[in-house]
Amino acid sequence: MLKVMATQVEIEALYPHKPLKGQTAIVTGANSGIGEGVARHVAAAGANVAVNYVVGPEAANAVCEDINANGGTAIAVQADVSSEAAVQTMFADVISKFGTVDICIPNAGLQRDAAFSQMSLEQWEFVLKVNLTGQFLCAREAVKEFLRRGPRPEVSSSLGKIVHMSSVHETIPWGGHVNYASSKGGILQLMKSLAQEVAPHQIRVNSIGPGAIKTPINRSAWETPEAEQKLLTLIPYNRVGVVDDIGKVAVFLASDQSDYITGQTIFVDGGMTLYPGFATGG
Repeated sequence: MLKVMATQVEIEALYPHKPLKGQTAIVTGANSGIGEGVARHVAAAGANVAVNYVVGPEAANAVCEDINANGGTAIAVQADVSSEAAVQTMFADVISKFGTVDICIPNAGLQRDAAFSQMSLEQWEFVLKVNLTGQFLCAREAVKEFLRRGPRPEVSSSLGKIVHMSSVHETIPWGGHVNYASSKGGILQLMKSLAQEVAPHQIRVNSIGPGAIKTPINRSAWETPEAEQKLLTLIPYNRVGVVDDIGKVAVFLASDQSDYITGQTIFVDGGMTLYPGFATGG
């Protein structure tokens, strides 16, 4: 198996004080990659976790079994996040199981790359529907639940926490990937506008902006020494990220340790957003 994250035992050891104990989180697109890593970290930090997937129930169930075998609590929940009805059913199912939702991490996303002149309307709309509309639908249901449920000061200072999964491409243009970059730019203003609106309710909304992260889906970009060296020209910190880098920040943003942070994107990118091509004067 391609090792791109720590084992659940290793992750559990990071959170002896369980900063998310007594809370429930939904993590979308959590049967692989960054979403899986985030779900594992949030569970290790003490939260009940709904591991969302759209296809691949075997992988989602395997993630849950590993979490549960190591003292956590996780369930697999199928839903296409681009469907309003499916998202509403997912939230209803999780609330029925655990009583409420405290943390929403809309992570599910995909790419359908093409040169702009060759990009089909279907490619454009599909990426926006999953990456942006999907995050809107999940965040909206989360806010509804936070307001319905009311404060739970015994588990969190905040009424609720939303952690959007964005990308360095919310700010870095990406030719050949216009639909993807546009979806991430949209997440930036979705997150900030929502954070501004719901802050008076003590609901916190932030984003994580990953850079180059080692996941099975992009292994061709880092698996060989030659590919990795080429990728490192974009990363001043001189290493490619791993999913645990994202998981740790997700726990921080979902915990009371970040109680005064809202409306911010935390870039986890080894300095990619520092535009390293200008390090020697451009």
